[in-house]
Amino acid sequence: MDDIKKSVITVIGGGNSSYALIAFLSLSGHKVNLLTRKPEKWSRKINLEYQTPEGQLIQDFKGTIDNISSDPSKLIPASDIIILSMPVASYRNALHNIAKHISNEKKTYIMTVYGQAGFNWMTDEIKQLYNLNNIVTCAIGLIPWICRTKEYGKTGITFGPKAVNVIAIDKKDEFDYLNSLILEDICFKWFKTGHFVQAENFISLSLSVDNQIIHTSRLYGLYLKHGGIWKTKKEVPAFYKDYDELSATLLKELDSDYSLIRDEIIKQFKNNDFKYMLDYLALERFSYNSANENILDSFKNSVTLRAIGTPTVTDENRMEIFDKNHRFFNDDIFYGLCIAKWFAEQMNLKVNTIDKILIWAQDLLKIQILNNDNTLNIQSLTLDKFKTGIPVTYNLSSLEECVS
Repeated sequence: MDDIKKSVITVIGGGNSSYALIAFLSLSGHKVNLLTRKPEKWSRKINLEYQTPEGQLIQDFKGTIDNISSDPSKLIPASDIIILSMPVASYRNALHNIAKHISNEKKTYIMTVYGQAGFNWMTDEIKQLYNLNNIVTCAIGLIPWICRTKEYGKTGITFGPKAVNVIAIDKKDEFDYLNSLILEDICFKWFKTGHFVQAENFISLSLSVDNQIIHTSRLYGLYLKHGGIWKTKKEVPAFYKDYDELSATLLKELDSDYSLIRDEIIKQFKNNDFKYMLDYLALERFSYNSANENILDSFKNSVTLRAIGTPTVTDENRMEIFDKNHRFFNDDIFYGLCIAKWFAEQMNLKVNTIDKILIWAQDLLKIQILNNDNTLNIQSLTLDKFKTGIPVTYNLSSLEECVS
């Protein structure tokens, strides 16, 4: 990999971020492959439209996919870098799907563009199972750009980058090399902003709060206000454009629970650097270089989030109800709040808002998450190996193992 222009990069998944990754990395001279369950729906020529929030085109980025396949054996062995672009709850299954095809003869970087939920635990799992000794694990804290899909397999949209991006790497001395190899090509090269800084540990990304508290508190707020049932699609409030004080209050309370956990970790692990383990508003200001003074303003003032709808489906009675299979539940309950709750239990912390939302979620989703004493129901949660990302599913039993 001495010649960075000849790095072989395989993007896994067709998420919104895939269009930006393919465009920016192929335009930078890398060979970019795509592993997807729907190869027939993807064009080799990918267009990424950089737009203003009002929809005005600023610039077109035209990328190229070298190879497209649903067969990991055709793409993974030759890959220098593997990047996951999919919902968080799909990470582990994807990693197990590719593990036996990863070359152990050379160094392979495995990366995700959204580092929620202990990505290092997931890669350590396949390292042990498949005796993979040359993997370097990398996780970006938040997705580097605001992205949407315009036409699946052909065109994506970006409204621009974050001001600063954070990445954790299990081999910390790899940062400078990785930065020159790929990180600058992902963002800063194209926008002259969005450079990368290095977090000292993955737990700082897992317990910095973004989607896992934004989505769950908003869904719960919509339930409390509307019952989670609407007569027509038009009556369903927009997820962000119609954001209200109730949802903002719930988000603040949920963030406070996370702060209890973060503060206790900082207290117990005094020799560790947690400067990028941030609360909601601090993370929002840091990532976007914003000046929002409160949670409600952070959403009401966001022109890029206005078009996002509340995830609903039509039931047998032709009513609109929450889509229980949406990533807002699978990612942010089982790979978000459940993990935070596990940490709280290890440190004997009461997290009332986390408990309240988990109790609501288990009734809605028909799965027992908490016992009657509000402790995690480990047996129920681990019946499906990949259902949740709580540390015990990786045979991790102590804080030390999880924080290191």
